[in-house]
Amino acid sequence: ELENQLTTKSKTLDELKQSLALNTGVEQTPEALSVRVAELHEMMDSIASQVTQLKTSMQSILEQWRVYDEVYAEVSLMTTRYLYCIDQCKPSVVSLEALKKQVKTLQ
Repeated sequence: ELENQLTTKSKTLDELKQSLALNTGVEQTPEALSVRVAELHEMMDSIASQVTQLKTSMQSILEQWRVYDEVYAEVSLMTTRYLYCIDQCKPSVVSLEALKKQVKTLQ
């Protein structure tokens, strides 16, 4: 999206240069205008460089989130398995009276 905006701004800048070429120096000298256009080109190049850096950084961040999601899914699965094992391995709680009745029945 930023690259598209940058392309649009570049086209607008080119249109302004053409317009300035037709209306030379109403308020400014051609030298001053050419200096200003050069400054705008430098700014545009700087922005393009920043967009490239941002794109690289975002790709790195997306890769880190992908790894995080994979590890999170694995940990979640392990936690579910652990909770299931704990639930299955619980000794049943039996009262003293129930044990006495069971002993009497066995005798």
